[in-house]
Amino acid sequence: MSAVAGAASTGYSHQEVMRVITGVLLCIFLAAIDQTVVIPAVPAMAADLHGFTHLSWVVSAYLLTSTAATPIYGRLSDTMGRRALLLPALVVFTATSVLCALATSLPQLILFRALQGLGGGGLMAMAQSAIADVVAPRERGRYQGYMAGVWAIASIAGPVLGGWVTETFSWRWIFWINLPFGLAAMVLCERGLRLLPVRRQTVRIDWIGAVLLIAAVTAWLLVLSSGGIEMPWLSPPLLILATAGIALTLALVAHERRARDALFPRRLFANPVFLRGVGIAFCGSFGLFGATFLLPMFFQLVDGADPAGAGMLIAPFLGISCAGALGAGQLARRLGRTKTILLGGLATCIVGCMLMTLLDAGLPRYLAALITLPLGFGIGVIMPSSIVIVQNAAERRDVGVATGSLLLLRSMGGAFGTTAVGALLVARATGGLAAGRPSTLAGLDPAVLVGGFHIAFIACGVVLAIAIVLALGMRDLPLRATNEPVAATH
Repeated sequence: MSAVAGAASTGYSHQEVMRVITGVLLCIFLAAIDQTVVIPAVPAMAADLHGFTHLSWVVSAYLLTSTAATPIYGRLSDTMGRRALLLPALVVFTATSVLCALATSLPQLILFRALQGLGGGGLMAMAQSAIADVVAPRERGRYQGYMAGVWAIASIAGPVLGGWVTETFSWRWIFWINLPFGLAAMVLCERGLRLLPVRRQTVRIDWIGAVLLIAAVTAWLLVLSSGGIEMPWLSPPLLILATAGIALTLALVAHERRARDALFPRRLFANPVFLRGVGIAFCGSFGLFGATFLLPMFFQLVDGADPAGAGMLIAPFLGISCAGALGAGQLARRLGRTKTILLGGLATCIVGCMLMTLLDAGLPRYLAALITLPLGFGIGVIMPSSIVIVQNAAERRDVGVATGSLLLLRSMGGAFGTTAVGALLVARATGGLAAGRPSTLAGLDPAVLVGGFHIAFIACGVVLAIAIVLALGMRDLPLRATNEPVAATH
């Protein structure tokens, strides 16, 4: 089947598909580069704004708010259209980038990053939903090269650019560069997404569910970031936080079961393929963001690299993940199924996490960069595959909310990943609360730091092993060549 015929199966010509994709590719670029450009600059941000305390929240705050925003974007876009939601998201994202650049304290920066996440949460959700509108699941591999290419450029350029800009100018410029890209994305999306139909229907937004979700995730992240570091695990304040997290989670589940227009539609969560797909996405994101948070810190704090050098050293890890995504898309198109591909990617991830425990202060830098490749490749395989699995199992009317729900769980996995590995690293490096939390990790014994990094990488491997269990029990649905759903009732 030609690319034109594949596109026609969804009612769009190849030229129309490319017009839509061109508009959303820049949104994917913005979403990808904003996740990685910040990471090499985190130590400089913390030093400039006086303190390393809760430095992981510079990343996690963005992920937290984008987590809550994605299902709302998905639900609204199914009724109002992708264009009506994507353009406001771009405005919010671009405007808050300016606020981040002007931040004068770490709490301010964390707050502005949280606001930026409200806009950023719509970029990937709307981009992935728009692509699903015009390209059937089995044919998505034909166009995945464009998406993987843009993701590769952004992923590789992000840490390199972030490190170079931080060292040469200031970390603030990594936010200023969002302005021209944001404006260009607005123009392209305004034109391209006019092609997509709007199927309007009356839907009430589950604001109570969104509030409960934010509160529950915040409580759990506070437990992870504070436990064993700022307070003992069995201290009354931490136990109260954990109890609140449990209560809020149960309240969210109970509310979603009886809500008329639930944030998480019951028909989706009655679908076992969807459930396992989002679970795998959660675990994969935990490993991805955990590793991308740890690696530049390892190269700077243990190996002595500068921010630009650290960015260069993690570029192969991010670049090979895009190669994995491209290969997975092409193989899925040939096989017409994804389960075997997914299992192979997860197995590669676990091997990669174990190899990460070989990282040491005396290891040559080129060898350290090579060690990161298996995990990067495996992550590249499983992340787009989980999206295709979920969209393939969802009804056409639910593509937006299904995509938003998956990205919500994926963002939660990233937030939990960065917070958990950061907590493990600091707890191991400083001896927990007994040693007191330092204002900087720089200057600590590299041998002690290395042990903390190894424990954090093992934790990523354990979470990815859980994903293998989920994938083994998942029904291997054939990828459909149209946008009509495949039954997944068992």
